[in-house]
Amino acid sequence: MQRTLVLFVRAPRLGAGKRRLAREIGAVAALRFERIMVARLLRRFASDRRWRLRLAVTPDKARHRAQFWSGQIASVGQGGGDLGMRMCRALRACPSGPAVLVGTDIPALAVRHVWAAFRLLGSHDLSFGPAEDGGFWLVGARHPRHLPALFNGVRWSGPHALADTLAALPRRMTVGFAERLEDVDDADAYRRLMPRRGF
Repeated sequence: MQRTLVLFVRAPRLGAGKRRLAREIGAVAALRFERIMVARLLRRFASDRRWRLRLAVTPDKARHRAQFWSGQIASVGQGGGDLGMRMCRALRACPSGPAVLVGTDIPALAVRHVWAAFRLLGSHDLSFGPAEDGGFWLVGARHPRHLPALFNGVRWSGPHALADTLAALPRRMTVGFAERLEDVDDADAYRRLMPRRGF
């Protein structure tokens, strides 16, 4: 059975991402954080033989930029639309078999967290990794090519993202939950994690 891990990533460019974090710690420090996280996650996940790593990149044209990631890793553009539309598109584009999608702003994210999410898909349709701020750092699907619209009406970038997503799911779908982790969206989270993670 083919498993696919999708790293959902924005090409690290000054002023293009992590805007809230950049306002609080400075644009250069936020860019450095993004670059370190992308590099670490690629190293961490690319060599694991239990899944095939795939990148879903924005902007689309950045998927061929070798300075950000190896050209040997399969990549697709995220395309247009809001965050939910782009995540669904990235999951639906995966080969048959379970797929898990993760972002790049969880410094504690490890291979064991991803593997736990794949294992949840053995008995559930979907898996989610809750984030401390009310969002989620992971979404997985047992049959990603046949996903319904998962994220209609979700209030993104706030404390309701996971609750809104779960409330809108079809009743027939079963959900398993991975470990709750903290993402880095603001200066407080950055400072809590910085001494332990080497940022």
